[in-house]
Amino acid sequence: MKTSSLSKDFTQGNIPRQLLLLSLPFMASNALQVLYSTIDMIIVGHYVGTPGLSAVSQSSLILNFVTMICLGFSNAGQVLISQAIGAKKRKEMNNIIGTLFSLIMIMSLVLSGIILVSRIWIMDVMNIPDESYEMALDYLIICGAGLIFTAGYNMVSAVLRGMGDSKRPFLFIAIASAVNLVLDLLFTGILGWGVAGAAWATIIGQAVSFLFSLFYLYRNKEAFGFDFKKDSFIINGHYTKMIFSLGTPMAIQSGCINLSMMYVNSMVNDVSVVASATFGVGVRIDDIINKISQGIQFAAMPMISQNIAAHQEKRSCKIVHFAWMYSVIFTIVFMILYIFFGKQMFMLFSDDVLVHEMSGTFIRAILWMFPALAIMRGTGAFIQGIGNASLSMVLALLDGVVLRIGLSWLCGIYLGWGFYGFVLGYGVAAYGCAIPGMIYFLSGIWKKRKTLAEDL
Repeated sequence: MKTSSLSKDFTQGNIPRQLLLLSLPFMASNALQVLYSTIDMIIVGHYVGTPGLSAVSQSSLILNFVTMICLGFSNAGQVLISQAIGAKKRKEMNNIIGTLFSLIMIMSLVLSGIILVSRIWIMDVMNIPDESYEMALDYLIICGAGLIFTAGYNMVSAVLRGMGDSKRPFLFIAIASAVNLVLDLLFTGILGWGVAGAAWATIIGQAVSFLFSLFYLYRNKEAFGFDFKKDSFIINGHYTKMIFSLGTPMAIQSGCINLSMMYVNSMVNDVSVVASATFGVGVRIDDIINKISQGIQFAAMPMISQNIAAHQEKRSCKIVHFAWMYSVIFTIVFMILYIFFGKQMFMLFSDDVLVHEMSGTFIRAILWMFPALAIMRGTGAFIQGIGNASLSMVLALLDGVVLRIGLSWLCGIYLGWGFYGFVLGYGVAAYGCAIPGMIYFLSGIWKKRKTLAEDL
């Protein structure tokens, strides 16, 4: 079979240069992806006010939860594709991609149904402030119904990441962001549809991006490595088993982290609607920083997968070392920006002076998390790249359930530190994933593992 021109071979060449060139488009893509939802909050904050800002923040947490479940299985497909390329098993890619596509589409439809049927119960569990309840419900219903487009885009992007392609995901999310911005201003600002307008802008932008990505890849199917034939979408039992074996722990990992965020957010909601809005904005800013640096992890992951499948362990370790180096540099830059311009960032989202005043408390607490993020970019890419999904799940349970919820409750309620304590517990929980992950990598225990590529 002819080698796909969209896929890249990372088993040779200059590691720091390859990692940097692959990371930059991923960083830009992630920044745009966060900007996509951030635009909603900025425009809603200015046109609807603090209750609307809280509504978008609350509903986004719920939607992120189900999206990350789908993303966990998409990432499993990404690892399989990367290892197939590294092991020179390119002919298996067509069946992997077709199976992944069908599974994600079915999964997204099921999750949409669950959201729509359980919407009232979900809203009550989230402890949504009364001022924001109806608006949050509108946002949840509209975006929940369109989950198939969000899951579809993430699936296409995961496949391309597995092939080492970082440029096309950037193109697709750029289209979504542009559509979302225009429609946000039209629906929410000019037509006055409020939070519902922001939801419609979001879902239409995602639909345009997903449909364009399918059209683009179909037109370039030979380069993509998938033939788009009807039979190719038939779910393959062998690859389904591998995707679920690898994807279930990844989905649980992603789900637990987002579930813990919703729980902490619920505790913050008891403080006040201002605290709810401030936490929502702060988490959004943190998400921007987090996702941009995550571009390094996205780039390192397929590189590590290919080299592990090619039995080049020393080269895989070097990739982790350079991922750490780049992560530390970017983390220092972000910390400096947060310290000196943090309040100005909050002012972009809200005109509420009370939110501006509370932003300083959020910033002082969240800064403790940043060193952990620098560690996690390299070790996270390594653990996922070698296909150790079980360890990822254990670390996520430790981070998301035990520490994030436990420390937030301890600092915020038991110690009586209030809003500062909730944010502090939310942030330092990341060390529960960073430190054990680093120990696992440095110990060399992973060298005894069998590669996934052997079973493809």
